[in-house]
Amino acid sequence: MTEITLAGPTLAEIESARAVVARVADVTPMESSRYLSELLGSPVFMKCENLQRTGSYKIRGAYNRLSKLTPEERERGVVAASAGNHAQGVAFAARELGIKATIFMPVGVALPKLQATRHYGAEVILRGHTVSEPLRAAAEFAETHGAVLIPPFDHRDVVAGQGTLGLEILDQVPDLETVIVPIGGGGLISGVASALKQRFARDGRVVRIIGVQVVNAAAYPISLERGEVTEITVLPTIADGIAVARPGILNFEIIKDTVDQVVTVTDDDTARALLVLLERAKLVVEPAGAVAVAALLTGQLKDLGTTVVILSGGNIDPLVMERVIARGLAASERYLKIKLMLPDRPGQLARVAELIAEANANVVEVLHTRHGRNAMISQVELELSIETRGPDHVRGVLERLREAGYDPRVDY
Repeated sequence: MTEITLAGPTLAEIESARAVVARVADVTPMESSRYLSELLGSPVFMKCENLQRTGSYKIRGAYNRLSKLTPEERERGVVAASAGNHAQGVAFAARELGIKATIFMPVGVALPKLQATRHYGAEVILRGHTVSEPLRAAAEFAETHGAVLIPPFDHRDVVAGQGTLGLEILDQVPDLETVIVPIGGGGLISGVASALKQRFARDGRVVRIIGVQVVNAAAYPISLERGEVTEITVLPTIADGIAVARPGILNFEIIKDTVDQVVTVTDDDTARALLVLLERAKLVVEPAGAVAVAALLTGQLKDLGTTVVILSGGNIDPLVMERVIARGLAASERYLKIKLMLPDRPGQLARVAELIAEANANVVEVLHTRHGRNAMISQVELELSIETRGPDHVRGVLERLREAGYDPRVDY
């Protein structure tokens, strides 16, 4: 038996947290994926925390942290800041433990997340337009009102609570060799890695832990390269649930010792992953929760053996889902937007529609205008949105139009 020492919670702490977390958290399903297994060439399983109570894993860490509060701290109440999943986790845990919760959220927070947080009994205060403003407001509230600030990831009790997911994964897939985990601030992966690395070391086995961030919010690769916590400028991303500018201090110390690799994916990769999960697995997952699958789809991970990907959350606004599905269809070349310049005379639009129909594609939207920026006075600009069946079909549609003398330009 090999013992290892980590910066984070011990295996005993995580096992103790498991008994606490079990009071409120479900044992979420572990689904096999034939599609991903064939793609990878080895078994792939999906840990469905998108089906967890409150819609994400966050309930684990939040409940474990709140359960550790003293009677005097519980009397003072708790405060947190979040744009979604952490807010719901803290609100739910506070309700279950009879603690008053105040949650600061940005003004533009998705309506379903706002309604759910209020439904769990928390007082919600809207402040600012980015997560950083609610974070400052929550810290000020804790200072002036004496409420206990509940951090989303950078706390030992939170990490231990998230680590219970690692133990659950091992129960469900005892022969696992690799676990792929989304990373924002690092609470989930530091907990899962702490649990699994210690359990595997105790049993004389090895497990590979891989983290995934989105390109526009990838603070960990640069922090690990420099050997210190480094703050970045977060750019817009559909994976807002993991758009964190600065790694947690405790989380970074754990991750640098336990995580074998951190990779990045784009928003297009993530949108494709959401589409695969909807179509192949019939699972609704939020963008941040799908990045582990996105990493597999990019082909950048090889020789993983029996693999578990964590679907960390499912709280997606239906309006966002609509846009993401469209983005995923475009990224998979199943949704094509083209522009053509046509002679300004009758029958041209009908002729183009006929050619597209002959290529077995379906026009879903048409914009026909004389006011296109690139149109000559004797021309009109035609913009078409077309449903296709993938890259080969796209090439066939474009070739059919070119053979008829048109010059279609793909509008990305």
